[in-house]
Amino acid sequence: MSGQGFRQFIVKMHGRCNLACTYCYLYEGPDRTWRTRPGAAAPEVLDRTATRIAEHARSHALTAVSLVLHGGEPLLAGAETLAGFTALVRARVPAHCTVHAVVQTNATLLTARRLAVLADGGVRIAVSLDGGLAAHNARRVDHAGRPSWPAASRGALLVAEHAPQAYAGILTVVDVTLDPVETYESLLALRPPALNLLLPHGNWSAPPPHRTGARHGEWLSAVFDRWWTAGRRETRVRLFEECVALLLGLPSATEALGLAPFDAVVVETDGSIEQADSLKSAYDGAARTGLDVFRNTFDEALRHPAVAVRQAGVAGLADQCRSCPLLTVCGGGHYAHRYRAGHGFRNPSVYCADLQHFIHHVATRLTAATPVPVARERSAP
Repeated sequence: MSGQGFRQFIVKMHGRCNLACTYCYLYEGPDRTWRTRPGAAAPEVLDRTATRIAEHARSHALTAVSLVLHGGEPLLAGAETLAGFTALVRARVPAHCTVHAVVQTNATLLTARRLAVLADGGVRIAVSLDGGLAAHNARRVDHAGRPSWPAASRGALLVAEHAPQAYAGILTVVDVTLDPVETYESLLALRPPALNLLLPHGNWSAPPPHRTGARHGEWLSAVFDRWWTAGRRETRVRLFEECVALLLGLPSATEALGLAPFDAVVVETDGSIEQADSLKSAYDGAARTGLDVFRNTFDEALRHPAVAVRQAGVAGLADQCRSCPLLTVCGGGHYAHRYRAGHGFRNPSVYCADLQHFIHHVATRLTAATPVPVARERSAP
C-alpha cells in the first residue's frame, strides 16, 4: 500500500513540564487529559510505537519520516532515553527510509553531556523561547514563579556554540505587545539556523489575546520586512518562506498556510494515538481518537473521521474560505484557530484579518522584487 500517510510522528516522551508558562494551552487550557496519563512513556509504549512507525513507513513506502520528541519537557525523560528511542525507530524502519529526529525543548535542562548524547544520537535540538531577551520571556517561569530565561538562554547558546550541526532552530509564539523587530533581532543573537513563528492558539469562542484589527498580521509584516531587506539570509523563517513559496505557486508543508493534507500524528505517554496538541486549545478531549499503539495501526488513525476531514483540502473548508481569492495561499489558516463552540471547525480562522494583511503584504513585496507573475489570487468558483 502506498499513498498519503503520516510523515510526522510526534511522540510524547514525557507528559509533564518543569516550567509553568502562564499562557500554556496544554496545561492551562481547557483540556485535562494530561492529568490522568503517566508522567513518562514506558519502555513498552516506546517499543510498540517504534514498531507502528516502521509498519506505517513500510506500508506507505515512505522514504523519510520526521520524529519529533515532545512533551511536556522531553528532557525530563533523560537524554539517553531520547537517543535510545530514536535509534530503535531507525533500526526498525525500512532501509530506504530516513528518520529525521528532533527534540522540542525549553533548553533549561540542557547540559554539555546531554547535548553530546543527543548530537551523537543524531537528534537535532529545537528550542522554545518567546524572544531573545529576559523581558521577552517573563511569562516563561518555573513552578515556583522563578524566571527560566537564565537557564534557557544558556542552553540555547550551548547548542549554538558546541553542536551547531544539531541546532534545529527556535520556536517562538508571537507576542504583539513586544516590538517585532527587537524580538527578531534578539533571537538572531542566539544564532538559530531557523525560526518558527507561531500565532498564539485561540479560536472564536476563546479569542487570542490582543486580537484587535489585524495586529498580529501587522507584527508579522514588520518582521518580514526586516528579514526580507537584510541583504542576506540571516536565518530561515519557516512561515515567511512557505508564504513566498505558495504565492509563487509552489507546494507548502506547513499547518499554518496552504492546502496540503495534514500529515502529523501524536502518540501520548500511555500509547494513545491522538491528533495534534493544538486542538487541545479548543475543548477538553478535542485531540482524542480512541485509538492506541497497542490495539491500532496508524492507518486506522488515518481513517478516523476527524483526521480524514483534515485531509480533505478545499472540501473541508468554510464556504467563506472556499470563495476567497487567497484560498490557495491561506488554506483557511491553522485548523485549531477555526473552532467555534456549537459549530465545530468549519469556520474561517479567528486570525482571518491578520492572515489577509500578512499575505497581501508579502505579495506586494514579492511583486516589487521580481517580474515573475505572482499567483496571489484565485478566481472565485
